Amino acid sequence: MRSRSRVFFEQGGVAGFTHRAFAKSMGFDGDDLNRPIIGICNTYSELNNCNRHLRELAEAVKRGVLQAGGLPLEFPTISLGEIFLSPTSMLYRNLAAMDTEEMIRGQPIDGVVLLTNCDKTTPAALMGAASADLPCILVSGGPMLSGHYQDQILGACTDCRRLTAEYEAGTLDGATYREIEDGIVRSAGHCMVMGTASTMNSLTEALGMALPGNGAIPAVDSRRLRLAQNAGRRVVELVEEALRPSHIMTRQAFENAITLLCALGGSTNAVVHLPALAGRLNVELPLSLFDEISRRTPLIANMRPSGRYQMEDLFYAGGIPAVLNQLLPLLHGDTLTVTGKSLAENVQNAEVQNSDVIRSLHNALKPEGGLAVLCGNLAPEGAVIKHSAATPELMQHRGRAVVFHNIDDLHARLNDPDLDVTATDILVLQNVGPVGGPGIPEVGNFSIPRKLLQQGVRDMVRVSDGRMSGTAFGTIVLHVAPESAVGGPLALVRDGDEIELDVAGRRIHLHVGDEELAQRKSVWRPPQAAASRGYSRLYLDHVTQAPLGCDFDFLHGADPVQAREQPKF
Repeated sequence: MRSRSRVFFEQGGVAGFTHRAFAKSMGFDGDDLNRPIIGICNTYSELNNCNRHLRELAEAVKRGVLQAGGLPLEFPTISLGEIFLSPTSMLYRNLAAMDTEEMIRGQPIDGVVLLTNCDKTTPAALMGAASADLPCILVSGGPMLSGHYQDQILGACTDCRRLTAEYEAGTLDGATYREIEDGIVRSAGHCMVMGTASTMNSLTEALGMALPGNGAIPAVDSRRLRLAQNAGRRVVELVEEALRPSHIMTRQAFENAITLLCALGGSTNAVVHLPALAGRLNVELPLSLFDEISRRTPLIANMRPSGRYQMEDLFYAGGIPAVLNQLLPLLHGDTLTVTGKSLAENVQNAEVQNSDVIRSLHNALKPEGGLAVLCGNLAPEGAVIKHSAATPELMQHRGRAVVFHNIDDLHARLNDPDLDVTATDILVLQNVGPVGGPGIPEVGNFSIPRKLLQQGVRDMVRVSDGRMSGTAFGTIVLHVAPESAVGGPLALVRDGDEIELDVAGRRIHLHVGDEELAQRKSVWRPPQAAASRGYSRLYLDHVTQAPLGCDFDFLHGADPVQAREQPKF
């Protein structure tokens, strides 16, 4: 069977003539067009620090493709950066996935290398590639170098939040606060703690979609360039072997990824991204599976914000291959990867170089993984908490609700000196879910009221239908489903209601009677739609709830690309 590119360029008539003529205008001849054509999907952007170095990685990929006998052709797709993009990058993850899918589907390429890095670029690219199901491999840009201030090692943005809380509390002066800005973000690359980018780019190794080392090699380390070059070589072989993402990302591979997620103390955002990705391949990942795997998987990576170390340290300690080697008794080791070998074969010789950074299963930081899934009358379809980064004393807590109806209400009242709030209360934020946000923004880790910070309070139970950054910490219940904006029980909570959190029992309960809740529901009205046109309107009409990944309902399942001719004209 002829390849997609051969079908395209060898087509008869004026269509084929035009295809070849325009290719020749770019300096390519017949020998070039007879090679496997490899697309390089690049999410480079000068408005995205995490991805600003991907041009150099693209050149390394191209060298590898050429060495293996392929023809590399680079193309751009949407770059989603967490820092500069508003209202939230998550609103556009599905748009980026559609962009990636359609560019893979529409171009005359035989395989693709996905260049990603910042939080949403990795799941978006994988989602689009899974739907198109063309041979592909992912290369991320890697984590930035650790931050420094005097004798402190700092991590963005875990310390951005910690130090801002101290500044708000008055324990850190303004001059020092501003000086720290100079050294906390020192290089290109994604956040250097176990945030969402670190998590997702690490999970690609467990999924089998990236070469060993992808998760932790620092962005500015030359070994990242060599990884990219090797990926360029390997993708040509993937085309020759006809090895597609659907052959690799099986149910067992997703279970491996969830196991790694729990062992790393990884980002709660992965609990949204993995079901979305799996849905593109008709693999179901219910929330109960995340909790089941977390209960049996020890936390063995001593990584901030759950632990002590950062991504540079993890790399020097052996990286993700060494973590996976420790986890092999809990993994499906025979799953296939883009190397053409099994996961177990990839990591069988990986050694731990620092046993405090990467613990063994028998010397874990905690006996369970970093995540827990909660249910109850406040979250009938589930909620998530990263209990590895929470306050142990708050894991079982009952308190009075202090309710903020949306993000504007939060901003207006949170730091009001007259706000009726105490340290034992539970802060509730409504209408920041997929529809209410819109885009389920990372506001679930909203600040403690300033007057409590000044009293020495550094954590409180917070509950919302939003997300939080993987770099964040605290006793924070997220992704409450169904969300407020579609009439979920969270919308019915009022000031003074009592809420009970029981992490060990996996329960979150609103102590209000069923009759009272029914009465409140009868008078509840949905908030005004946040958009009336364009992509945002499409998003509101078709986004699913958090347990299903916040993907669009019409994008479930794959439609593998096939080699086909264009209509003759």
